[in-house]
Amino acid sequence: MSEPSPPKIAISACLMGAEVRYNGGHKASRLCTHTLTEYFEFVPVCPEVAIGLGIPREPIRLVGDPDHPQALGTVHRETDVTDALSAYGEKMATELDGICGYIFMQQSPSCGLERVKVYHANGAPIGSGRGIYAQAFCARHPDLPVEEAGRLNDPVLRENFITRVFAYSDWQHVLRQGLSRRALTDFHSRYKYLLMAHNPVQYKALGSLLGNMGQTEPVELGPRYFSQLMAALTTCATRRTHSNVLQHISGYLKRAISAEDKQEMQHVIGQYRHGIVPLVVPLTLLKHHFRQHPDPYIAQQVYLQPHPENLSLRNAI
Repeated sequence: MSEPSPPKIAISACLMGAEVRYNGGHKASRLCTHTLTEYFEFVPVCPEVAIGLGIPREPIRLVGDPDHPQALGTVHRETDVTDALSAYGEKMATELDGICGYIFMQQSPSCGLERVKVYHANGAPIGSGRGIYAQAFCARHPDLPVEEAGRLNDPVLRENFITRVFAYSDWQHVLRQGLSRRALTDFHSRYKYLLMAHNPVQYKALGSLLGNMGQTEPVELGPRYFSQLMAALTTCATRRTHSNVLQHISGYLKRAISAEDKQEMQHVIGQYRHGIVPLVVPLTLLKHHFRQHPDPYIAQQVYLQPHPENLSLRNAI
């Protein structure tokens, strides 16, 4: 059987080292170009170049109402590319088929997701908003995992984003196989502990949603379920919620391991909870015991390995 192709992630082209910025430079992200490129297929996009702005070019900035700003030239104020950027966002939302995430350039008037400076017509800062292209694109893909490159320097946010990308990719696989009641139930079962770590309340709500499936058609229920799942995973798991999940999972070993091993397990989970060791330490111990004492239900849990082990994302959280 052939290896599954890596998930596709759209990305601001400057982050991949393309010299497309207004000053002819780039903003290459070492994380993206060196680390993540082994695990994902990146699709670079530069909306400003795509709508016909040159390299180098007059910078643009957001002007006016922070909720509905215009993208205007900083020198020639009559240069208004708001509609062009918005239209290109809508076009790419349709054309970028099969992507499982998007990494945007922060603070960009076209691509920034949040906290992009917005100015009065006289040049004084007024507040912050969202890049025009990013706004138009994201409005049509509300469930897609999106993040700004700068925020990926935070290990918790990085792990959260990549977890969501693989969950999104997993769901696309389920859709290709065909959505059925069984497929929905199996998917939710595999994501039980990951959901519990990210959002315990939403985990229960999603369980109820599927529990009350009744005569609802899976093709109708599936999109609702998935939207709520992706929203739940957007919440970052904490040491407290991770510890709770580790306790739940270790409960499956209670008849299998010795009193000393149980004591060690509790000690290591406690060390993690108090910030002494990273998440990878209790997880490694758990996996060790489950290799000795396999459990089919735990073996299928996405929580134990939501992304490739070699990315080492849980070594830093």
